[in-house]
Amino acid sequence: MTPSPAGLIITRCTVLTHDDHEGIGFAEDAAIVVRDGVVEAVISSAQAEELSATERIDAHGQVALPGLVNCHTHAPMVALRGVAEDLPTEEWFNDVVWPVESNLTEKDVELGALLACAEMIRGGVTCFADHYFSMDAVAAVVDECGMRAHLGEAYFSSQGPQGRERSLEFALRHRGGAGGRITTTLAPHAPYTVDDADLAATAELAREHGLPVHLHASENRDQAEASLARHGVTPIEVLRRTGILDVDVLIAHGTGILDRDLPLLRNASGRVAVASAPRGYLKFAWPTTTPVRALRELGIPVGLATDGAASNNSLDVWESMALTALVQKSTTGDPRWLTARQALHHATLQSARAVGLGEAAGSIAPGRRADIILVDLTGPHTQPVHDLAATLVHSARSSDVRTTIVDGRVLMRDRELLTIDVPAVVRELGERIPALLDRSHGRRIQEYDT
Repeated sequence: MTPSPAGLIITRCTVLTHDDHEGIGFAEDAAIVVRDGVVEAVISSAQAEELSATERIDAHGQVALPGLVNCHTHAPMVALRGVAEDLPTEEWFNDVVWPVESNLTEKDVELGALLACAEMIRGGVTCFADHYFSMDAVAAVVDECGMRAHLGEAYFSSQGPQGRERSLEFALRHRGGAGGRITTTLAPHAPYTVDDADLAATAELAREHGLPVHLHASENRDQAEASLARHGVTPIEVLRRTGILDVDVLIAHGTGILDRDLPLLRNASGRVAVASAPRGYLKFAWPTTTPVRALRELGIPVGLATDGAASNNSLDVWESMALTALVQKSTTGDPRWLTARQALHHATLQSARAVGLGEAAGSIAPGRRADIILVDLTGPHTQPVHDLAATLVHSARSSDVRTTIVDGRVLMRDRELLTIDVPAVVRELGERIPALLDRSHGRRIQEYDT
């Protein structure tokens, strides 16, 4: 009996591989066989010639990588790109961002998410973890554009119990949505905007419903020191005493994680991960960065992120990968850390683990979802190639991504977006910007005072 054709076969490429010891390798002149949205096999190109497929992509001269994961962002905030520049964190929140966000409508969120997804698809991001408002609109965009996403409806204690209830309702309503491409989470904003009672209630809801938690914590050193001065505990210690560390939790930023916090993270009974977005830390002139080396020694995955484009100006995870390597070398004073291969591991498998997808995504291997990007290294800025890992991390750019595939579906082919009409989105968003940016009302959605 003749086997049915594969859905997709990618041939004549170099495939990034992972071994059982967290090492990175490359399979030359390889082919990837995809069936029903799943990688069926990684074989030689010669073997693939004998197989039939509904669709074939000749990727000669290109490298196939697992799709990148943006482990912490606020996708709709691309609408605020560049409106709050060169400000300290407190002024950034209180004088610009939180007044503007009080104007947000669901349509603004939808258009911002569409533009963000277009940017991420073009940059080789196949999955993103989002933590924002009006998240029904973001879930609808994910369904429409074909990406994978880990979504949570953010809330503050100032919203009363309704905020926490909406976060739970969203998580339960959309869990498994978009044909399984959406996973969900509870999303308290941060220990400085969500009180201990709400955090404890969130931890209990997470246990009851089998949901993870995604929140900001110890974002910077000032927050950690302010928490110690006011309450005698660090933000990480708050997470421990409220039970958040007893459930699966994704901590955004963590540049204020102190040495005293490390044993708590090591001994947490839940799965702990941290998302690092180094460009924003440099822009805000924060004195420390995510302690990637210390966390790695504890076995805690550190995923790469961009944060929102209002602070980072970009959703370029490729840049986050390079900056993570460079900033780690600088802060540790050790040029041997972080290596290009280690950076690739953070950008792929560790990032997938950080958002709870370590068994489904993050590597190109049989049984994994077919979230694949093809990177063209024929440009003058990537030639000659002496060390392929170094070329990918330190020479290649997000614009070198030629093709982006999620669940075996091609979302971008040869730099052409296939699921989002960018000019139409930009035009409609532009018409809404004046109302969105109006701060004459004097409102804020929250007060930043750590």
